[in-house]
Amino acid sequence: MTDTTSDGGRTSRNDLAYHDDPGASPTYIGNPKLRFEAGRALVWGLVLGILWLTVHISQSLLVIFGAMVFACMIDGGARLIAKVLPIGRGLRVAIVLLFVTAFFVWLGYFAGSQISQQAAQFPAIVNEQLARVFAYLQEQGFAIGPDDIERLAGNLASGVGTVTKAIGGIFGGVTTLALIVIIGIYFAIDPRIYERGVAWMVPAGQRGAFYDTLSHQAYTLRRLMAGRLVGMTFEGFFTWIMLAFGGMLIGIQPVPMAALLGLLTGLLAFIPNIGAIISGVLMVLVGFSGGVDMGLYTIFVYFLVQNFDGYVLVPMIAKKTVDLAPGLVLSAQLIFGVLFGILGLALADPLLAMIKVALERRSSRRKGDVEPAQAPEPA
Repeated sequence: MTDTTSDGGRTSRNDLAYHDDPGASPTYIGNPKLRFEAGRALVWGLVLGILWLTVHISQSLLVIFGAMVFACMIDGGARLIAKVLPIGRGLRVAIVLLFVTAFFVWLGYFAGSQISQQAAQFPAIVNEQLARVFAYLQEQGFAIGPDDIERLAGNLASGVGTVTKAIGGIFGGVTTLALIVIIGIYFAIDPRIYERGVAWMVPAGQRGAFYDTLSHQAYTLRRLMAGRLVGMTFEGFFTWIMLAFGGMLIGIQPVPMAALLGLLTGLLAFIPNIGAIISGVLMVLVGFSGGVDMGLYTIFVYFLVQNFDGYVLVPMIAKKTVDLAPGLVLSAQLIFGVLFGILGLALADPLLAMIKVALERRSSRRKGDVEPAQAPEPA
C-alpha cells in the first residue's frame, strides 16, 4: 500500500517501494548494455587494483608465508609429541620451542667458540684460494681478476628488485627473521582461528574445497619440511665427520674448519640445488688450502654427500611429500631470488609445492575423484 498525503498541491510517498526505485538515483545507468559494460569495467578495475596491491605488499606476504612454513615445522613436532604424550596442544608447542631454543643455546655456547674461531679465519683462506684461481686463469690467458668478480657481484646485487632492499642488510634480515618466528609461533599455537578467518571470506559453497586443499597443503608442507630438516642434519653431520675424521683412514690430515663447513653445508641444504653448489665451492676452496691431496679429498666428500642425498635420501622424502622437477625448482628459485633476494630463494621450493598441491586437488575435484572435506579437527 502507498501512503499518499496532499500538502500544498504536492504528493509525498513514504513507503520502501518509492525509495527502492532505481530511477530515483542519478547514478543509475538506464541502458542495459552500457550498465553491463560498466559492471565489467568495474570488475576489471578491482582485479587490477588487487594485483597492484599484491605486488606492492608482496614482501609482507612472503614474510607471512615464511611464518606459515615455520609454524608448519612446529606443528609437525607437536604432532610427533602427541603420539607419545597425551597433553594439550599448547604444551606440545611449548616443548618444541623449548627444544629449538635449547639447541641454539648449545650451538652458541658450546660449539660457538670453536666455530667462531674458524669463521674468523674463513674469509682469509677463501680470499687466498680465489687469488690463486685468478692467477691460474690469467696464466692461461683469461683477463679476469678480483675486481671483475666484485663488479659482477655488484651488478647482480643492483639487479635485485626494490622489494629486496626493504629486507636488505643485517638489521633488515634480523628483523625479518624475528617477524617470521613471532608470527609463526602465533600460527602454531592455534591455527584454527586463522583457518576459520580465511574460510569466512570464501563463498559458502566453496568452503569444503577450501578445507580439502588446505588440509592437503598442510600435510605436504609438514612432510616437506620434515624431510628438509632430515636432509640438512644428514648433510651437515656427515660432512663434518668426513672432513674431520674420514681422511685419516687414507692418511690425509683433517680438513681445516670442518665444523664450520659442516654447519654451512647443513644450513645451505635448506635451499635445494643452489645451496649445495655454494657449500661445495667453499668446501673445495678450503680443502685446496691444505694441498692437492686434501683438495681432491674434499671434492670426493662433496660428491659422496650430494650423491647419497640426491639418489637415496631425496627420492625417499619425495615419495612421502611432493615430487618436484629439479628444473622447475631451479627456475622458481632464480625468479624468486631476483624478486625477493635470499628470502625468496629459501621459500621458492615450499611455495612451488603448495601451488602444485592446490592445482592437483582442483583437478581431482573436477574429475570427481574426491569429496570436499569439512573443517579439520584440531590436532
